[in-house]
Amino acid sequence: MSTARRTRPADGTGVRSAAGARAHAEATVRARWDSEGRAPHRQDMIDLSLVVSELVTNAIRHGAGLAGFDVRTTGEGVRIDVHDHSDVIPEAAGGTGALPDVHRGSGYGWPLVIRLARDIDVRRRPGGGKTVSVFVPLRDAPA
Repeated sequence: MSTARRTRPADGTGVRSAAGARAHAEATVRARWDSEGRAPHRQDMIDLSLVVSELVTNAIRHGAGLAGFDVRTTGEGVRIDVHDHSDVIPEAAGGTGALPDVHRGSGYGWPLVIRLARDIDVRRRPGGGKTVSVFVPLRDAPA
């Protein structure tokens, strides 16, 4: 019998997949920045998309399913919180961001997160599971 839980939509977001999380994060950033008459730098939005994809995919594949997804914008960037159902803190969570020496079809996601995000924090949740929280800095698009 599998102990994996089904992915449910995060409260208020409907996020169930990496694609849905990317779309939600981008829409949240654009809504805030548009309201301020600003536009985020294109490369930073690509970085945000990569970070969100990796975190949500890891929650689904290795964290017994996505338990929630939160996005909070600031004037300097965006805070992403990805909740899953596993209490296991991955060994790579304390990693340096070095890419694997040998390509085995995976293992590149967490080093990308470390390289593109700041203020990375992995914590167990009181009710079970864990939350991976990161900050992705965003610059204004060139004029």
